[in-house]
Amino acid sequence: MRRREGDGCPVWGALQVVGDKWTLLVVRELASAPRRTTELIARLHPISSRTLMDRLRDMEHDALVERRDFGGSPPHVEYVLTERGRRLMPLLDALRAAGEALDCNDCDDRLSRHESYCDSCPRTERAASAPPPRRAPSDDSIVLL
Repeated sequence: MRRREGDGCPVWGALQVVGDKWTLLVVRELASAPRRTTELIARLHPISSRTLMDRLRDMEHDALVERRDFGGSPPHVEYVLTERGRRLMPLLDALRAAGEALDCNDCDDRLSRHESYCDSCPRTERAASAPPPRRAPSDDSIVLL
């Protein structure tokens, strides 16, 4: 009998739950406190509201987050990690440690959203003091003597 991709493999199964780039970032943001949708959009910039809502729906379907609707006008909705979602924290810690060990704190774009929270990034200081990258000459700049 031929085995189908992922049958019985816990790694494959876990990647089905957390395999996109935004899911673990949402977990990271919800780890410390429940958050409103607008807070998540601001903290996860440049995520679009549509992508965030898709991720939150998927995460709710997978029992990683709970949606709490407090009603009101305007509506007050918060998302909180469930116990199942909190089980992803060791994975997040391992990814953080791996990123630090691999020097993946790429904060070269000083004008980006990273500037406000990556001051301790070792690559940020190097990027700030490094000369701007050299551009390849264009055909217009070549002068024949």
